[in-house]
Amino acid sequence: MSIRVAVVGGAGYIGGELLRLLLLHPRVEVAAVTSTRLAGRRIDGSHPNLRGLTDQRFLAPEDLSDYDVAFLALRHTETMGWLARHSGLAKLVIDLSADFRLRDPAVFQRYYGLRHDTPGALDSFVYGLPELHRAELRGADRVAVPGCTAAAAILALHPLAAGDLITGRVVVDARTGSSGAGAGAGEQNLHAERSGAMRVFAPVGHRHEAEISQETGRTVTMTATGFEAVRGVQVVCHVALREGVDEMAVRRAYRRHYQDERFVRVVAAKRGNYRFPEPKILSGSNLCDVGFATGTGLGTADAAIAVGALDNLMKGGAGNAVQCMNLRMGWPEELGLTFPGLHPI
Repeated sequence: MSIRVAVVGGAGYIGGELLRLLLLHPRVEVAAVTSTRLAGRRIDGSHPNLRGLTDQRFLAPEDLSDYDVAFLALRHTETMGWLARHSGLAKLVIDLSADFRLRDPAVFQRYYGLRHDTPGALDSFVYGLPELHRAELRGADRVAVPGCTAAAAILALHPLAAGDLITGRVVVDARTGSSGAGAGAGEQNLHAERSGAMRVFAPVGHRHEAEISQETGRTVTMTATGFEAVRGVQVVCHVALREGVDEMAVRRAYRRHYQDERFVRVVAAKRGNYRFPEPKILSGSNLCDVGFATGTGLGTADAAIAVGALDNLMKGGAGNAVQCMNLRMGWPEELGLTFPGLHPI
C-alpha cells in the first residue's frame, strides 16, 4: 500500500532530489509537486534527469489538497509563514528549510536576522537526524531536516561530544560545493566566478554553527569555503581531547556509536587514497563518512580532528528527509536509499 506525498517547492535542487528518490520509492505515490513560478509546466523541464519517470506538471500551491506526507522545500524563512497557513496539509510534515531547526527563537533571530513568526511551534519539530534522535522521530509528526554542513559536523563530532572526550571550543572548517547555494544563487555562483575558486564565503558566524552547537552541546566557531565541485560537503573539526584520552579511546567511541548505523561509515585509515572522508565518492548516496586523527602529528598530543563528508543534496538534505519518513512510517530506513555512490567520477 502506497502513501500519498506532496513536495512543496519542487523546482529547486533539493526538490528535484526529493522527486528522484520518491518516484523510485516502492511505497510512495508522488501526488503533487508545487512551484509558484512554474505552475502548469512539466516537472521534467526543470529536472531533466526525471524524463520518462513522470509526466506530472507543477501545481500552484493553492491547488494542494491533503496528503499523508508533505515535504517542504521552500526557501529559508518562508516555511514558518507558509506552514501557519497550511497546518492541515498532511499528518507528517518534513521541513527541509532552516525555519524549525533551532529550538531557541533568540538564536534563530541572531543567525537569520529576523524574528521567528511562530516561535511556539519550534518545540513541535524533532531535529531530523536519525542517528541522534531515532526514538523521537518514530513518533514525530513534524520533522526539521538538518543543514548539510551541520549534519556532517554533528555526525563527525557526536562520538566525541557524547562520550565527553573533548573540552573547550570546537572549530569547524567546512567546504561545500556549488549546489549548496541552491538553484537561485546569484552572480557569485556563475561558472566564470566559481570555477577554480576556493572562496571563503562565511569567515565567521555561518548559520549552521548554531545547529552544531545545539546538537553537540559545545561552543562552536565555523568557517565555510566554497570549492569547485557541484555536490559535496567536507568538514574538518578541530578539538582538544580531555587529559588521558588517547587514539584507542577515540576509535572505540566511533565504533560504539556507528557500528550498527546503516548510513554512517567510520573512515580513518593509515594509508590509501581515501584515508579520510571525502565527498567525491559519496555523490548520490545517503552516506556520511566520518573519521578522525589524533596525536603529535597535529602539534600536540591532546589535539584531534574529526572529519565528516556527505553529499549535501542527499544525507545533507533530501536523502536524510526520506530516511526520516521511512523511520516514522515504521519501514526499513534504507528503503529507496541504497545507492552506494560512484567511483571513479
